[in-house]
Amino acid sequence: MSSPTADPPALELHHLRRHFGAVKAVDGLSLSVPPRETLAIIGPNGAGKTTLFALIAGELPPSSGAILMAGRPIAKLPPHARARLGLGRTFQSARPFAGLTVAENVHAALLIPSSRHPEPGAGGVRAPRGAPSGRRAVRERAVREALAEVRLEGPHRPAAVLSQGERKRLELAMVLAREPVLLLLDEPTAGMGPRERQAIMALLMALAADRRLTVLFSEHDVETVFAHARRVLVMDRGRPIADGSPQAVAGDPRVREVYLGR
Repeated sequence: MSSPTADPPALELHHLRRHFGAVKAVDGLSLSVPPRETLAIIGPNGAGKTTLFALIAGELPPSSGAILMAGRPIAKLPPHARARLGLGRTFQSARPFAGLTVAENVHAALLIPSSRHPEPGAGGVRAPRGAPSGRRAVRERAVREALAEVRLEGPHRPAAVLSQGERKRLELAMVLAREPVLLLLDEPTAGMGPRERQAIMALLMALAADRRLTVLFSEHDVETVFAHARRVLVMDRGRPIADGSPQAVAGDPRVREVYLGR
């Protein structure tokens, strides 16, 4: 009797490189991330973390190497195509549409169809009777649920009046409404105080567990990293210098020399 086939890694990188002239921002990085992993990517300024996220999300093309998502090569796909496959991305500086309300921002995120929310009538999906109102009802429910998940109130408030922490929650709601399977979080607690930082990370980890998401996040606050990551990858000058449990990485002499300090 044959054994069941294991799920492919949620994300694979093979000899990934991105060079800017003589600068090797990402230099031959290989990485395998299993489904439902929570991986923190840390390192000093200039280590290549943001470039790596941009490569995975499709905002930059690699100089060479391969990127696979659930076994599918995606290195040549544009960002919106990767989003349709279930890749969600947030940024160090949250970027909601300031001229829209909170709810309108989440509605806007749902305008790009995904494999989980195809447009009615596309790909053999039959539109319900009264299709325009049916689509609207589905989207409105998705908006309400996403905002409730991130605990953001005031759906009719302009996004321009939100605090930094609220903008982060709104950006997360915009991503979650599309039902991603792989989340890239670029410094999700940037600009927050200690209490707000812990609250947003606890929320993120709870959502990831509930939705069975694979999460990659970068973060400068090492206490946050070691409190929430199951695995830590440390980069320096575009290359990995350590990869393992938070405890193993914290005790690595090279990591302490390059990043954590003696």
